Amino acid sequence: MRDMPKLELHLHLEGAAPPAFIRAMAQRKTVDLSRIFDERGAYAYRDFPDFLRVYEAACTVLTSPQDFHDLTLAVLEQSAEEGVIYTEAFLSPDFCGGGDLAAWRDYLAAIEAAASQAEAQSAIIMRGCVTCIRHFGPEQARKIARCAQETAGRFITGFGLAGDESMLQPKDFAYAFDAAREAGLGLTAHAGEWGGPGSVRDALRDLRVTRIGHGVRAIEDPALVDHLAETGVVLEVCPGSNIALGLYHTLAQHPIDRLRRAGVKLTVATDDPPFFHTTMTREYQALADQFGWEAPEFDAITQTALDAAFCDPETRSALAKRLEAP
Repeated sequence: MRDMPKLELHLHLEGAAPPAFIRAMAQRKTVDLSRIFDERGAYAYRDFPDFLRVYEAACTVLTSPQDFHDLTLAVLEQSAEEGVIYTEAFLSPDFCGGGDLAAWRDYLAAIEAAASQAEAQSAIIMRGCVTCIRHFGPEQARKIARCAQETAGRFITGFGLAGDESMLQPKDFAYAFDAAREAGLGLTAHAGEWGGPGSVRDALRDLRVTRIGHGVRAIEDPALVDHLAETGVVLEVCPGSNIALGLYHTLAQHPIDRLRRAGVKLTVATDDPPFFHTTMTREYQALADQFGWEAPEFDAITQTALDAAFCDPETRSALAKRLEAP
């Protein structure tokens, strides 16, 4: 499983920070973050709102472009060890200069330099999906959309919406998504995790996205499942995340296999791997053990990820050749 080439389309850069990396940075900067770790040194949280609190607390020690350069290297090295050959990371200008465009350019240059270094060292390709934070509000999202517009290109290829689904509605972020669409960016939005199937419908209608982050609660609406299958909307499914946060108690209860059998296009990802004690290898192995997935199923989700990736044709072609290699 580890050696199987994988494409990951749902990974939060800050959320992929190893706990040891954040602890070391906090110690170096004399910041007390002991409250966000358990006795083993892992991230500690009670539920989804508390997870967001811990996530944002960890980000407080990431204060410079160099910090994000080092973080990017650490995350990509970790992903490459799990067989990932292409990753799309959610990047938040909110955590990289507070949404200021000039600051964002500096942070982005550092992230992109680290991605180039990782590609040279480990042959892993990274692209960035600028992401606004739902609970930071629509006005802040406009600033983030401008950051995405001004830096769209070969590296910044997508735009998304993450954060607390219980706050505001997708339509509140339509302006930001329209701006990103005009810049030629691929569009995705978190929905159908905590907001239910209605949130998926809202994101599709009001933001006109081609991918949905999570989207698993679409299974509760058979008509929506049919719509997803018919239109080819891709779900970025993160089973380990859903179970760790209590959306489902076990993988046996998770709807990923039912969605697949219903013809819904989907990919598999880790979301915030150290928070959920997972890796891409563990995700794949768990699906094989629970649902009997074998090479054809994994080949299908890899092809879906390749087709749905927000990357240029040259990159897609290069990835396809690597997947075809014996």
